[in-house]
Amino acid sequence: MSSTLPPTATILVSCPDRRGLVATLSGFIHANNGNIIHADHHTDRVQGVFLTRLEWSMDGFELERKAIEYEFSKLASELEASWQLHFSDSIPRLAIWVSKQEHCLLDLLWRHQSGELRATIPLIISNHRKLEPIAKQFEIDFHYIPIDKTNRGDRERQQLELLHKYDIDLVVLAKYMQILSPAFLAKFSRVINIHHSFLPAFPGAHPYRRAYQRGVKIVGATAHYVTEELDGGPIIDQEVIRVSHRDSEIDLIRKGKDVERIVLSKAVWLHLQNRVLEYNNRTVVFD
Repeated sequence: MSSTLPPTATILVSCPDRRGLVATLSGFIHANNGNIIHADHHTDRVQGVFLTRLEWSMDGFELERKAIEYEFSKLASELEASWQLHFSDSIPRLAIWVSKQEHCLLDLLWRHQSGELRATIPLIISNHRKLEPIAKQFEIDFHYIPIDKTNRGDRERQQLELLHKYDIDLVVLAKYMQILSPAFLAKFSRVINIHHSFLPAFPGAHPYRRAYQRGVKIVGATAHYVTEELDGGPIIDQEVIRVSHRDSEIDLIRKGKDVERIVLSKAVWLHLQNRVLEYNNRTVVFD
């Protein structure tokens, strides 16, 4: 039924807080005969930042799409605003990167197959061949690109060429056990990672082992945007599950994988729905 509905436009805005911002931004839509169907706002009073997500129907809206960008850019300049404009009938293209673990990859592909993730997934990249049969099963192109310290520059150039060739909008690291270099991120920055820890606890490698040794009572997972700072990018979603003294390290890993699947898929869904707004290495999630 949703496919018969007219497309919508969504605008995400962050700017210095001032009086009348909600009226000003919604007034722009109203003045062009737009009908707002979703609106959400947040003010960070400590940092003095206003953030909003406005979604409206394009049915009867008086501005063409390119004209929306032009006209709103003038208003954004007056507000000193950072902003993004998205349309519901523009389908993002995802590349999933993996190493040897399949649980997050399969979860994303199943959710995509069921229609839960509104995107196209034309490409899987891996530094191992182990998961190639899954790509074949789902009829997705698979590219094996082994990478180490000696060839990282050449391999990342190869990866970037593939992202350009497949016109990729978002890379999802579904247990891809390699660090992306600052040079790579300078050329392609829209990347989501799943970390098997409730960050900032136990960043880096072997978090379950360290959690087990510490005797924690919860384990979790964190999905975040990737930045140059290792495991330090803006957090999109997190979740935890309780563990006890009876759980072994293997039990922690098993329970943790369940959480990883849920957290990564939700973060990707939120991103695809244009519900995440970044500012100052933080996020506001309009869920």
